[in-house]
Amino acid sequence: MKIGLIGTGWIGEEHVRRLSGQVSGAEVVAVSDIDPERAAAVAAPAGARVRATAEELIADPEVQAVVVTSWGPAHAGQVLACIAAGKPVFCEKPLTTEAADGLRILEAEQAHGKRLVQVGFMRRYDAGYRAIKAVLDEGGIGAPLMAHCAHRNPTQPESYHSDKPMVDTAVHEIDVLRWLLGEEFASVQVVVPRSTSKRFPHLVDPQILLLETESGARVDVEVFVNCQYGYDIQCEVVGETGTVRLPDPAAPLVRTAGRASTAVVQDFPSRFADAFDVELQEWVDSLRSGEPAGPSAWDGYAATVVTNAAVEARRTGTVVPVDLPERPAFYK
Repeated sequence: MKIGLIGTGWIGEEHVRRLSGQVSGAEVVAVSDIDPERAAAVAAPAGARVRATAEELIADPEVQAVVVTSWGPAHAGQVLACIAAGKPVFCEKPLTTEAADGLRILEAEQAHGKRLVQVGFMRRYDAGYRAIKAVLDEGGIGAPLMAHCAHRNPTQPESYHSDKPMVDTAVHEIDVLRWLLGEEFASVQVVVPRSTSKRFPHLVDPQILLLETESGARVDVEVFVNCQYGYDIQCEVVGETGTVRLPDPAAPLVRTAGRASTAVVQDFPSRFADAFDVELQEWVDSLRSGEPAGPSAWDGYAATVVTNAAVEARRTGTVVPVDLPERPAFYK
């Protein structure tokens, strides 16, 4: 499968490396970026050529499928261009930054008549989350009643503002809990405790996201992006007959100087490296088989609707309904 990639920032470069050296059945043949020098530097190790614009890359007759890792607000237009060209597209989250653009993508893909879009929610490919999913699907803890999650980062740069804990950070929990519980969210609230002093003054941190599903299950997500000690992802689902909890990454237990300790992962690339590998391999496999299986355009749209509602909830201090239309049969 010959692939073109748009956006050669950090995640774009990592995906070029994966697709070129680790994913079987894939070849990166073209890249594009607003910075042509950066694009050339990323393209060279893969032996790919540089296209001046995203539009030229999508139109390239050799490009069979496209990976979009550009700036979030550019995703909608680039994904729509891929659909118009009839080319499968893997789009890193967010699919869109505004829900209205997500609807345009849903309409365009349905008009095309075949699923072309996959969204990069890599947690669905993590071994721990997949083990939780298997327990829930088998009824191992009865009907889920609650879920408790934490998403902690050691620090954030000054450019990280108070909407990003929902839009860029908790969006991963929003998607993976929709997937784990198998239903949509109905309402959202954001509770703001005392902010840490270890932050830039303009940022509200931490924030607590409170979600209710359509069946009445409750989910709380602590988002704390200046926790200082590491990158720490936690998830526990409480059911009628038991609980299931995400395991911490495997690490050796060291006993020395009167203490026993294990290292804490420091960044998301280290924590989810394997999940990224599996995600892209399964995407390429699905292209070759013609059977799309990953997070769909509907999943990307639904996540954006929830994050938009969460931003409104924090700004207004109210419980905000999640206004999702009925899922089209195309995505069932």
